[in-house]
Amino acid sequence: MERLIERSLFASRWMMAPMYLGLAAALAILVWVFLRELWAFVLIVPVITVNDAILGVLALIDLSLAANLLMIVIFSGYENFVSRMELDQEKDRPEWQGEVDFSGLKLKLVASIVAISGIHLLKVFMDVSKYTAEQMRWMVIIHLVFVISGVLLAAMDWIASNAKIRKKAATLPVD
Repeated sequence: MERLIERSLFASRWMMAPMYLGLAAALAILVWVFLRELWAFVLIVPVITVNDAILGVLALIDLSLAANLLMIVIFSGYENFVSRMELDQEKDRPEWQGEVDFSGLKLKLVASIVAISGIHLLKVFMDVSKYTAEQMRWMVIIHLVFVISGVLLAAMDWIASNAKIRKKAATLPVD
């Protein structure tokens, strides 16, 4: 009975596969939005101002970072929780694929969120007249919460990995 339960629980990881396929569909939606933004940006090039150029580029970077974030979640999540991708022969395979554990995935996610938040905040500062002081204050506070959360998460992972190293070193036989 125990073996049957364990095998069933282990097989249940495949229920995550449709979620990763859904994230791939979300990536296609981001590509569509990126292309629409790029087209709108190209159309205003003849009359573009410096601020509009910077805002347009930041919007494209923002979408690109969101897409990168999705790829990290799709690849790492699938490999960590569902199954290894047998793509060793692929010369275009990202170096980090298959190397990012759950801890690394969390750090990459937080770093991406901080970068996206920072770019959004920069876009707000480039067009400050559209926002009230209260809205800007909350955007800065939210960004700082993301930054502080990222630093604390990195510190917790550093502490945990050092504790593992110390524990391992303590169990090694002394010659």
